[in-house]
Amino acid sequence: MINYHNKKFRPVVNSENGEVDAQTIFHYQQEENVLSCSYSGNSIKKGNLIGLVANNGEIDMRYHQININNELMTGYCKSTPQILDSGKIRLHEHWQWTSGDLSKGESILEEI
Repeated sequence: MINYHNKKFRPVVNSENGEVDAQTIFHYQQEENVLSCSYSGNSIKKGNLIGLVANNGEIDMRYHQININNELMTGYCKSTPQILDSGKIRLHEHWQWTSGDLSKGESILEEI
């Protein structure tokens, strides 16, 4: 199992309907297979997520955030890890809003 504890990630790609960008920093914490994260930056005032890490490192998570328009947004995400030559982790994400327009998207986060 990949351990995400104390790792920080930054988006490098995101769908147009997403709210995070390269200024958003995700700080992951992990205890056993339980993952939590706080994040903020640019259009996100405050965000949190919680998820489960599978043996292969995939993450099944739920998130909620408050954006700069003071809207509470929620959604779910499935992340698939890729270990880069540098040893850093790249996360390929497929997500969907459970608020707002309920649209789907994809993003890529890289460990910093």
